[in-house]
Amino acid sequence: MHLLIINFQLDNLSEADYLHACEAKTWLADTATNTYGGVSVWRDRQAPVEFQKSALVASVANHPNLTNTTARDFAVLESPIRATRGWIE
Repeated sequence: MHLLIINFQLDNLSEADYLHACEAKTWLADTATNTYGGVSVWRDRQAPVEFQKSALVASVANHPNLTNTTARDFAVLESPIRATRGWIE
């Protein structure tokens, strides 16, 4: 399992307007550092690779009000998550 975490900063876009646009995903906000983003969970490594080629990711990367965009893929450590009773069944 893999997580893809995309972060960016808002530029000339209010937090309220950002929140209005974020109705269909797990989105993140750290208002103190002006860092926002989203988290996606994938079954394997290839899925987030393909997703990063999508029009949705391109629209975030090219959005005039989102700056310093980064995307990082993380492998999920399923055994420790199970041991600590995390979110994987």
